[in-house]
Amino acid sequence: MGSSVGAANGIILRDTKLRIQRFHHQCVFTTSSRVLILKRALSSNSSSSLVVTAVSTPVKPSPPSQTKRSKVELIKEQSNFLRYPLNEELLTETPNINEAATQVIKFHGSYQQTNRDDRSTKAYSFMLRTKNPGGDVPNKLYLVMDDLADEFGIGTLRLTTRQTFQLHGVVKKDLKIVMSTIIKSMASTLGACGDLNRNVLAPAAPFIRKDYEFARETADNIAALLTPQSGFYYDLWVDGEQVMSAEPPEVVRARNDNSHGTNFSDSPEPIYGTQFLPRKFKIAVAVPGDNSVDILTNDIGVVVVSDADGEPQGFNIYVGGGMGRTHRIETTFPRLGEPLGYVPKEDILYVVKAIVVTQRENGRRDDRRYSRMKYLLDSWGIEKFRTVVEQYYGKKFKPFKELPEWEFKSYLGWHDQGNGLLFCGIHVDNGRVAGKMKTSLRDIIEKYNLNVRLTPNQNLILCDVRRAWRRPITTTLAQAGLLHPRYVDPLNLTAMACPALPLCPLAQTEAERGAPGLIKKVRAVFDKVGLKYNESLVIRVTGCPNGCARPYMAELGLVGDGPNSYQIWLGGTPNQTSLAKTFMSKVKVPDLEKVLEPLFYNWKHKRQQKESFGDFTNRIGFEKLQELVENWDGVIRSPTRYNLKLFADKETFEAMDELARLEDKNAHQLAMEVIRNYVAAQQNGKRK
Repeated sequence: MGSSVGAANGIILRDTKLRIQRFHHQCVFTTSSRVLILKRALSSNSSSSLVVTAVSTPVKPSPPSQTKRSKVELIKEQSNFLRYPLNEELLTETPNINEAATQVIKFHGSYQQTNRDDRSTKAYSFMLRTKNPGGDVPNKLYLVMDDLADEFGIGTLRLTTRQTFQLHGVVKKDLKIVMSTIIKSMASTLGACGDLNRNVLAPAAPFIRKDYEFARETADNIAALLTPQSGFYYDLWVDGEQVMSAEPPEVVRARNDNSHGTNFSDSPEPIYGTQFLPRKFKIAVAVPGDNSVDILTNDIGVVVVSDADGEPQGFNIYVGGGMGRTHRIETTFPRLGEPLGYVPKEDILYVVKAIVVTQRENGRRDDRRYSRMKYLLDSWGIEKFRTVVEQYYGKKFKPFKELPEWEFKSYLGWHDQGNGLLFCGIHVDNGRVAGKMKTSLRDIIEKYNLNVRLTPNQNLILCDVRRAWRRPITTTLAQAGLLHPRYVDPLNLTAMACPALPLCPLAQTEAERGAPGLIKKVRAVFDKVGLKYNESLVIRVTGCPNGCARPYMAELGLVGDGPNSYQIWLGGTPNQTSLAKTFMSKVKVPDLEKVLEPLFYNWKHKRQQKESFGDFTNRIGFEKLQELVENWDGVIRSPTRYNLKLFADKETFEAMDELARLEDKNAHQLAMEVIRNYVAAQQNGKRK
């Protein structure tokens, strides 16, 4: 917390005259206690340069609920700024690290995992996640990550919903060489996981336009401002060598400014202190009208506001978004960000810092389920939250500026950058780059020396393409199965899934591996009820309720709630501005069609003009939708030129449906196959 002092973090109190020192939540320490602190500090592996004094952030009485702290808070306190015990565990011969080190390594950008497909043994490995503000991936870094995936990973790269790479399957003995290679390629995994600011999102489209360029620059500066400063990352992975580029002076000024009590004085972590944040923290920067970053799902949403000439003037600020929740605990929930106010552009770093410090000082540290900033907003309300942030900011917020309607933009296909060059957005199913796709992408990126940007929708953009290169690049992509978006199933274009099984320890069922089959089921139901091929909806699949693929913003969200089972969430909208709600729980995969058929059938026949599926479900209401599902008899009553009325009675349908399940089909599909085979046989007989 604001003036906390960690007993095992190498902190020595200078003022030995004080008999009482606040230690987190008003704990009392005598001289003997301070001697104990001194002994622990001297016995640690930290150098004298890392010894710090008590902080100067204003002392605030801690509420009674804060007297208890979670186990992770204690691990952070005892870690010597996230070094211990990871530094010791990395030297052991075991393939895994202990529980405390598992928590610490998250801040370094890695999760320990096991292969849950292999039940015979615990096959430990590590997932590494990069930090790429705005999804920016220079040419050299892409090639390095491609090489590392083959040499030390499982041969694939994963593009995440936060514009980063995930590298799976790195074993413990290879961690240091992989980490050091990434660092020496002028990249980082620092803060990609853990209780601090995560990767900062920004529109991936490389438009040469003032607002887009300013959004990318702002994302870079915010990421730099909130990067840990104590050196623990470089100590462990490159033996203390600081491989960093120079920071803009405005970032340094904002970080060091303590005029409103935001900083820990004389601490190697002026913003984070010894305890860092209560939980992960997510920030996105957007351009008005372009909601490619799911702006309302972030702890802080920053929107560039420009004047009539297109010159950026300031920012609208949203706060309090977040996706994670826990099944069957209704006090946990997804939440949309809400308007906080407007600030001039020169103040953005100070405002972001003030919001982060408000969460640092007041977010819950006793129960991690409630530690995200969205719960602080829900508890306080926006007015109280704004008042506290203004104290750390030192100014009043101005009224929120009017914004145009948000629209989701995928930037797939070919586009003009605005400087005579082109960019090409490439759809990657669930973000998994593998096989011939991986080889072809590398060949293109290496041959043409292209830079890359990763999108928040798990796709990839090739940047700075000369017009003469468009045809050969298009041919190479097509040969690898990377088609122009008009040749991709529209249901796939906006779908997302998290990795889930087999490596994620939280997964309750499939997501990435299950998504293709689930989308095929949706397509089959579309065909059955007569929806046109070019119609679509936003589908997102996760293996657990944590919401990594943002399913709570989907028109159809499938959230794993058991083996081969999903919650169904409905009510998100195509532009990602409405929160979905739980429609049904514990729906087994073979039963999905029974739920989806009446929903899609009634959407087709009862929707208003151009009404999206999400808007339709919100207008009709869940009670009426539930009735439609319960009373559905499986009979399509309005045949189209592409769909025949195949079943005259319910008994025939049910018998055909039971038979179809043996072949992983639905009754309509099986009946159509029988009819086609019969017609083909009759035609062949006539020819003979």
